[in-house]
Amino acid sequence: MAVSTEKTSTKLTACERLRIGSHLSVAGELRAAIVEAIALRLGAVQIFTRNQRQWSAKPLTQSEIDEFNAACVGSVFADRSRIVSHNSYLVNLATPDADNLAKSIACERTELERCEALGIPFSVAHPGSHLGTPRKPKDPNDLDTPPSGDELEGLKRIARAIDGLHKDLKGYKVRIALETTTGSGTNLGYAFHHLGFIRSMVKAPERIAYCIDTCHVFASGYDVSTPAKAQATLARFDSEAGLAHVGAVHANDSEAPCASRRDRHAHIGEGLCGDAWFRAVLREPKLAEVAKVLETEKGDASDGRAWDVVNSERLASMGASK
Repeated sequence: MAVSTEKTSTKLTACERLRIGSHLSVAGELRAAIVEAIALRLGAVQIFTRNQRQWSAKPLTQSEIDEFNAACVGSVFADRSRIVSHNSYLVNLATPDADNLAKSIACERTELERCEALGIPFSVAHPGSHLGTPRKPKDPNDLDTPPSGDELEGLKRIARAIDGLHKDLKGYKVRIALETTTGSGTNLGYAFHHLGFIRSMVKAPERIAYCIDTCHVFASGYDVSTPAKAQATLARFDSEAGLAHVGAVHANDSEAPCASRRDRHAHIGEGLCGDAWFRAVLREPKLAEVAKVLETEKGDASDGRAWDVVNSERLASMGASK
């Protein structure tokens, strides 16, 4: 998609004002996602700083860093809190396998180093999978009881790994943003108290943030079907983890039903989450300054506009004042 390098005008769009955007490609150059987000008049962006399916990555060059910084100047992305990264899907800080854990920590360290160099304040990360005894796919998540033995050991491994990263990367400003998950397989983070537990265990909790994925929360089993229930879910997150520590929101609808434990993103308003959930998230004062990014299918909608624009505008309409 061809995009202009012209900076945004002084009048903000609703998406820019509400910090709504999308995960965009950096194919060819890191600055490409920023340039496209500016052209689409989005208010937030998520990127992969590297190939997310490879353990190693070529070091950033100074020219790449300078070009990325230059692309942000004069736009809403001069405020770097609107930019988040997503770490490699290969990383599993909860694994009991020593070799895989070492590779995961090294990969995560590289990602944090890249974010620090680029001035990206939050790096979204799935907490990890404990790889112990799995539950049956149709068994619902238990959102109310303490973690099982396998889960507890996995959560402790995550906290120890993060402590090691923090020790190695003293003075870094970038924060790991632990993401809510659906609880498929042996994935941790499906219950809000999992995230709160990790943050309470690390020695530098101020360096830990969260990412709320609207699809994952719904598919995990939290009932957000009415305005009251959606608000209660946010209140529960606040109690068990803390909304003040949220650094990013993944705004995705869900193809799969509530409590399905299936991660299937849908276009906004075309899934099963319901408008009440998106309105609650978008109108939550404690999330007002948080980047809200789509991870939905690309391409053009039936009216010829990019899906990212259509979905962003749908979110913006739900985020408008009552």
